[in-house]
Amino acid sequence: MDLLYTVHLDNGASYTARGQDTLNLKINDWCVIRKNFFQDYGKVLSCRGELQANANRKDIPKIIRKATVHDKSVAHENQMRAKSAFRTALKHIEQLGLKMKLLNSHYSLDGKIISLQFTADGRIDFRELVKELSHSLNTKIELRQIGVRDEAAIQGGLGICGQELCCKRFLKEFASINVRMAKDQDLSLTPSTISGVCGRLKCCLKYEHDGYLELEKTMPRRGDLCECSGGRGKICDRNLLTQEVSVQLEDTGNLIHCNRNEVRVVYPEKYKINRSKPAPEPELDENDDEIKKLED
Repeated sequence: MDLLYTVHLDNGASYTARGQDTLNLKINDWCVIRKNFFQDYGKVLSCRGELQANANRKDIPKIIRKATVHDKSVAHENQMRAKSAFRTALKHIEQLGLKMKLLNSHYSLDGKIISLQFTADGRIDFRELVKELSHSLNTKIELRQIGVRDEAAIQGGLGICGQELCCKRFLKEFASINVRMAKDQDLSLTPSTISGVCGRLKCCLKYEHDGYLELEKTMPRRGDLCECSGGRGKICDRNLLTQEVSVQLEDTGNLIHCNRNEVRVVYPEKYKINRSKPAPEPELDENDDEIKKLED
C-alpha cells in the first residue's frame, strides 16, 4: 500500500512523495526519492495518509528507500558542492547585471541536476545565465523564481506574536490578502503594523477576517451620533472584540466608554450620515502607493 508523505529538502523546498508502507518511514527519517529522471534526498516531515486508488502515480515522486550511511555521506558532499555552485552563480549574475536575489542552491543526490531559487521584482530573462552555469558546472540547471512569502517560509524566523512564522510552521498555500481585511478589523494602516517579515500583508489577517465581519454587523461606526447614559455624543472609537465604543459627549466634551448595547445611534435631520460611506479615518488610505506595495 502506498502512503503519501511530505518531504523536505535542504534548500527549504518541500513536495509530496509516495512510498510503500513496508518502508516504515517515520517523521524526520531521511530518504531517497525518485523524481523524474533523477534521485533526490530529503527528510520526511509528515505522513498524509493513504494514496487514493484513482491518483495518477506517475506524477507523484516515489520514495525508493530509507537513506543509508552512504546516501548521507553523498548528500553531505553535495551540500559542499552546492555552496561552491552558489558562489559561481552569484559571480555570473553580477557579470550579466541581472536584478535578482539568489537564495540557495541544491544538488540532487545523483548530481544530475542543480536547483537554484531566487527572487526578483519582475520577470527575469535568465536564459544566458543558464547557458553560463551549464558550462561552468557541467550539469543540468533548474532556475526557479519564488515569491517573497516563499522566501520567508524558507528562511524562517519569529513573528511579532513571538511564535515561529506561520509560513514556516504550517502554511503550505498562501491565500489572497488585501488591505480591506485590515480595515475591516479596525487596524491601523501603517505599513509596519500590518506587514510581516516578508514585507507583504500578514497572513494572519485572513484567519479572523470572517469573525470580524460578523462582529461589525451590530457595531456602530466611528462618527455616528448616539445617545448613551452620559447624554448625546459622537462615537470616536470602537473595539470590535470587546464590543465597546468610546463616546465624546456633546455637552462637556468628556470621553466615556460604553458597551454597544448601552448606545443608541440617532440621526437628527442636521446630522444625517450617509451609511454607505465609511467614516474617515486618520490612517493611511488603502489606495496609498506605499500600502498597495504590501499586497501581492
